[in-house]
Amino acid sequence: MKFDHYFTLEYADGSTRIYRSDELTMRIDFIRDMLRVALIKDKDILPTFSIDPKHEKCRYGRDKLSLDGFETSAPDVYEDEKTISFRHCHHSVQIEKKNFRITVSNEKGILYQDRNGLAYNFDGELGEGSVHYTRREEDQKIYGLGDKSGRVNKNHQRFKLDTNDSMGFRAEYSDPLYKYLPFYICENSAGSYGMYYDTYSEGEIDFGREHDNYYEAFNSIHYEEDNMIFYILFGSVKEIISRFIDMTGGVAEVPDWAFRYCGSTMEYTDAPDADERLRSFIDKCEEYGIHAGGFYLSSGYTQIGEKRYVFHWNTDKIPDPKGLSEYFGTKGLKLIPNIKPAFLDDHPLYDTLAKEGLFLHYRDGSPAKFPFWGGNASYLDFTDPRAYDLWKHYVKTQLVSNGYTDIWNDNNEYDIHDREVYARGFSKEIPARLIKPLFSYLMAKASREASKEANETPFNVTRCAIAGSQAIATTWTGDNYTDFKDLRYNHYQAMTMSLSGFCFFGPDIGGFAGPRPSRELFLRWLQYGVFLPRFVLHSWKPDEESTMPWLYPEEKETVKKLFNLRDSLIPYLSKEMKRCIQNNTPLVTPVFLRDEDYDRNSDNYMCGEKILACPLFDEGIDERIIHLPKSVSGFRLRGEGNLLPGDSDVKVTCTIHDLPVWFTEE
Repeated sequence: MKFDHYFTLEYADGSTRIYRSDELTMRIDFIRDMLRVALIKDKDILPTFSIDPKHEKCRYGRDKLSLDGFETSAPDVYEDEKTISFRHCHHSVQIEKKNFRITVSNEKGILYQDRNGLAYNFDGELGEGSVHYTRREEDQKIYGLGDKSGRVNKNHQRFKLDTNDSMGFRAEYSDPLYKYLPFYICENSAGSYGMYYDTYSEGEIDFGREHDNYYEAFNSIHYEEDNMIFYILFGSVKEIISRFIDMTGGVAEVPDWAFRYCGSTMEYTDAPDADERLRSFIDKCEEYGIHAGGFYLSSGYTQIGEKRYVFHWNTDKIPDPKGLSEYFGTKGLKLIPNIKPAFLDDHPLYDTLAKEGLFLHYRDGSPAKFPFWGGNASYLDFTDPRAYDLWKHYVKTQLVSNGYTDIWNDNNEYDIHDREVYARGFSKEIPARLIKPLFSYLMAKASREASKEANETPFNVTRCAIAGSQAIATTWTGDNYTDFKDLRYNHYQAMTMSLSGFCFFGPDIGGFAGPRPSRELFLRWLQYGVFLPRFVLHSWKPDEESTMPWLYPEEKETVKKLFNLRDSLIPYLSKEMKRCIQNNTPLVTPVFLRDEDYDRNSDNYMCGEKILACPLFDEGIDERIIHLPKSVSGFRLRGEGNLLPGDSDVKVTCTIHDLPVWFTEE
C-alpha cells in the first residue's frame, strides 16, 4: 500500500542487515564512523568510481554495495514489532519499520532524522527517481557540494545537481557550475554529520527553500537514478572531510613546480605567431624576475581555421611542438596542453571514430551531436574501453612523445540532456545523462595513466570533477568573472571546495571573462592568490590586453614583491601538501576548522597549519581589524615583529602596494 511500507528482516550477518517490503529492499551497512543506507528498486546497480577506500582507482569502478576496504562493525541490534535499535559511532540509532524512518541521536538531541511521514520515494509517491527528505533546523549550517556559488553556509539555498560550461559565471549566484558533488556537511544543535549520495545523475538539492504544510521543516534531494545509496558520516566537520577524502581515494600527488606561478592566456596560442608569443612569456618572466613553473597551453594550438581540433597540432603556429617543449624545459618550465573530449564533425578523425562507434550515440548507433566550440561535435564515450584506450594512445603519441607530460583536461562537462543518447556503460548500454559527470572523471583518469608512463608525478588538471577526482587530478574554479564582488565570492567558492574535500585548486587570478581588472582589483587579486594552492593568472579578454603579471607596467616593483613572496612560500606549500596527502585534509580551509568558535562568515582562512591569510576584498578600503584564532603560542604579523596573543583583535593597514596581510603561528 502506498505511503505505508512495512519492512521485515530478510538477512543479517553482523555488519549488514537487509530488510524487505514487497519488491523494495532497504540495506544498512555498519562502517567505522559512518552508516551506509541503500534503497534498492532495480537489481542493475551502476558501479561507483567515487568510493575507493583502498585507493586503488579501479578502471572499471567498484560495486556500490561492496564493503571491501572499509572497517566494519557489528553492533548489537534490538528489534520489536515497530522499531530497530542499536548504538553506532557513539550515537543511538532507531529505525521505524514503517517507511524505514531513521533517527540518530546523542546526548545533545537529534543529530539526523528522516522527515516525518514519508522520507523516501518507495513506490512513486514522491514522483520519479530517487527522493530523500531529512529533518532540518532553521539555523543549521550547510557546507560542501563542490564549487557551488554564494556564501560558504548554503542553508536556505537550492542547487542543481548538474554540471555546466559556465564561462563568465557570477560566483554570488550562478548555478550549476563545473563540479558534481552530492556531498554536504550539516551542523546543527546536536553536532555535525556528512551526507554523500553515490550517484552521478541529474537532480536538485534543497536546504529550506521548499516548505510543505503537511510536513516538518526538511532538507531534500531528488535525482534520476532509481536506486539510492547514501552514506551518513559522523564526527566533527574536520573529521568528516578527512573521512570523505579517504573513502573517495585520497589526494593526488602534486609536483613542487606546480606551486609556482603558471602563466595562461588564450591570447598567446590564438595568435598566428603562437610559438614566438609563448617564448616571449619566458623573456617577460626573466625581465620581472619571476620564477614561473609552467604555462597552460590553451587550445589555440589545435586550430584549423577558427575551430579547435583536439590532438591536432597547427604547425603554422607552432612549427616544432617538441622543440617548443624542449625550449621551455631548458628554462625550467612545463607546458600543460589543453585537450577537450569532443570531436567536431569535420575533425580529421571524426569519420573513423564514428564508424568504430566510439561516440555517445542514439539507439540506432549513429553518433549524437551537440553544439561545441563553433560547430557540432560528438563526445567520446569513455565507458567504451576502446575509446578509453584510444584517448590514451593520442595523449601519448601527440603530447607525451613531444615532451608534454602534464595535461589540462578542459570543457569536459558533457552537456547532455537528451534521454535518447546512450553510452556503452562498459557492459550494458545506459542513458548517458545518468552518468554524465563520470565521463569527465574517466577522461582525466585516462590522461593521467597515459602521462604517468613518462612522468612519475604528472600534473593532471580537470575542470569538471566528481567525488574521487581529487585522487587523480587537480582542478580550478572555472571561467570566473572580473569584478570586486566576484573576487570575494570566488573566495567563498574556494572555501566551499575545501569543505568538499578538494585540496589543490584556485581561481583564475584577475578574472577570466568580463572587463579588464582595475589596477586596484588586479593587485588585490594577486595579494589574495599568493596563499592559494594554484597560482595562475588566466583570462580571455577579446577587446583587452590579457591579464598577465605585466598588465600594469607601472606596478612592476609591487608585482615583483608579490611573486617573490610566493617563491618564498614554495617549500612551506610543498611540505603542507605532503601533510594533506598523508592525512586526507585540504590545504586551505576556513579558520573555524581549527578554532570552532571562529566567525563562520570571516574572509580570513588558513593556508596550511601555520599561516592565517587575511585578504582585503573591498574596493577603496586599506584597513582591517583581524581577529586572531585561539592559539597557545601566538602569531606574528607577516612572520615578524611582536608576538600577538591568540583570540585577540589586531588593526592592520594594507594598501595595494603592500604585501598582503598574513600571520604566522609560532
